Amino acid sequence: MLLFLLGLTGFHLGSLWIHHHDTVEGIGGTDAVASTTVMAIGIVVVSVLLVRWLTGPLRRLAQTADLIGRGRTIPVPLDGPEEVRRLAQALDAMQTRTIRLVDDRTQALAAVSHDLRTPITRMRLRAGFLEDPDTQARMEADLDEMEGMISATLAYLQGEAESEARQLTDVGVLLSTLCDAAADAGSVVAFQGPAHLDVLCRPVALRRAVSNLIKNAVNYGGTAQVTLAPESNGLRITIDDDGPGIPPDELERVFQPFYRLEASRNRDTGGVGLGLTISRQAILEQQGTLIVENRFNGGLRAVIELPSHTTTPARRGSLQPSKGVSFSSGASLLRAD
Repeated sequence: MLLFLLGLTGFHLGSLWIHHHDTVEGIGGTDAVASTTVMAIGIVVVSVLLVRWLTGPLRRLAQTADLIGRGRTIPVPLDGPEEVRRLAQALDAMQTRTIRLVDDRTQALAAVSHDLRTPITRMRLRAGFLEDPDTQARMEADLDEMEGMISATLAYLQGEAESEARQLTDVGVLLSTLCDAAADAGSVVAFQGPAHLDVLCRPVALRRAVSNLIKNAVNYGGTAQVTLAPESNGLRITIDDDGPGIPPDELERVFQPFYRLEASRNRDTGGVGLGLTISRQAILEQQGTLIVENRFNGGLRAVIELPSHTTTPARRGSLQPSKGVSFSSGASLLRAD
């Protein structure tokens, strides 16, 4: 195309030279003006096509690069000029090396975490033969903490290694079921929003994310208020609690693996430090976002936003109230008895 543009320019210069001699000999210069106009239009058209030809592959490459690292391999388009193709090949090779490195380390850590269950089981059996009840209770507590850390680590690694397929899911039923389970366990949990809302998502990952956020709200705030709201560009889920909140400079750090605000290492109060990490990972895999923010009137709010792959009202009348659940105007309120 560049050669065509240069040829068109040379043709125009030759045409102007001919028209110049014609004008000197007494022939009018109207044809020269027309030729200049046509040439200008041609240059503009060819320039636009040339720019689109050059920037199109770069734009597609940038879009592809933005999707890399979201839990699955992204095919990199190999089109455009030679320099863009070489950049795409380098990006594809880097993606392959990165995925291989992460997979190898994930498999190694998962194998070690899984193998630790065997000595923990042996130690638990031996602790049962101790005569001192206090020592036995402390050992059981330590073993429970170790097993909880291993389970959380395996869940985190499993989330990195697997990518669940999307399917049409009634998110209203999913959230109300999670709240019902928390209420049955003795927690004060409330759900508000449509009783039914069909969304194309990854239900296991979404369930894991919301479940972790509800547990976090109950552990630190005593209560959890779960709200579901459909939006034009997807859906929004908020989980509010009445706890002390988080210092502003810690709002992003809490998503780091094994990072805990509660420094006592008490498993009952501080957990392992992977709950928020697993939740954000599960949401990011669905091209969604998860943030936490302090509420104006106190407490913490976790906000999940998922894009609108498919968001439609679901079937009505298919959800039956269970123990501790009451429905009113399309919303449900769950509280422990």
